[in-house]
Amino acid sequence: MADIKTIDQADVAGKRVVVRVDFNVPIKDGVVTDDTRIRAALPTIKKLVGDGARVILMSHRGRPSGTGFEEEFSLRPAALRLSELLERPVAFATDTVGEDAQAKAAALRDGDVVVLENLRFDKREKKNDPDFARELAALGEIYVNDAFGTAHRAHASTAGVAALLPAYAGYLMQREVGTLTGMLEDPKRPFVAILGGSKVSDKIKVIDALMDKCDTLIIGGGMCFTFLLAQGKAVGTSLKEEDWVERASEMLAKAQEKGVKLLLPVDVVAADRFAENARVATVSVDDIPADMMGLDIGPETAKLYADAVAEAKTVFWNGPMGVFEMKPFEAGTKAVAEAVAANAEADTIIGGGDSVAAVNKFDLADAMTFISTGGGASMELVQGEALPGVEALK
Repeated sequence: MADIKTIDQADVAGKRVVVRVDFNVPIKDGVVTDDTRIRAALPTIKKLVGDGARVILMSHRGRPSGTGFEEEFSLRPAALRLSELLERPVAFATDTVGEDAQAKAAALRDGDVVVLENLRFDKREKKNDPDFARELAALGEIYVNDAFGTAHRAHASTAGVAALLPAYAGYLMQREVGTLTGMLEDPKRPFVAILGGSKVSDKIKVIDALMDKCDTLIIGGGMCFTFLLAQGKAVGTSLKEEDWVERASEMLAKAQEKGVKLLLPVDVVAADRFAENARVATVSVDDIPADMMGLDIGPETAKLYADAVAEAKTVFWNGPMGVFEMKPFEAGTKAVAEAVAANAEADTIIGGGDSVAAVNKFDLADAMTFISTGGGASMELVQGEALPGVEALK
């Protein structure tokens, strides 16, 4: 981040500051059900408000069609929740760059805040359309990006606007990039990486990159079955990627060659179908029935993984160990989450996505050193890829 200006270097008093935040939050019946991402943006928003900026917040939410307003994707509930958290009024513009946005931005006084409607109601956002970027930039005089979760996207609000206004990184962006790059460049050792999720194909670059950095690599979730296939085991009806077995074999060989301890399940919780009320059995990975699928790591594996985590000085975790949303298959993910939380000596970094949902579900978030708000962005950073939203600030 050395070549990026931060908001501490910006003179924002009396100026309209367009801030890209990540308010892509779950909403049910008009109420935000998880405000983690809104809370994550508070330090930057409070800093700008306190310095007398006129704050214009913009974000996307969900995947609307891009052809105009869709009630289910509106950011109005997020604006209401922000108002509660800030304990002050927050205005809401019913469009993004139209008459209401322009009027609300122009009416701001020092320390006021307005939230624009969903950026993705306009299809030009995702295309990084130059005209749309200019219309967004015209609302302000300074640009701040505090949306690490979208930093891997070259969209109008993350890359386009940054080229048109003096651009700065917010506190969340600084902390996310600094924490993740610090973990990769100079981790305290032993460094244990835990990767879950469904597909090897989704995580192969991350596995490859972490293999060069970590001392122990723990594999769970659906993707473990492709690795078990590579070891010559039968995995029943478990999720597997036949096309990726050879690549999984290469990763097993690479781990051996580099002296990285690669841990795979020794037992799994299997079921006859993907359902809450399925017939369930805990079996060795050498004895998975042909008509059953593995949906969680078993208790022996959970202990094996927990023991490895207990010895770590740095832990990076991305991806659940099983289908933790269903009660019969949550124990493995819960055990790993508890092991990570229990290691008070380690830097514990939760890499976004479902891992964050799991940590929140088991009420362990406060025990973690750092929880990333960006699943895809954190993965791309770990892979060593340049993030357009970060590059645009340079």
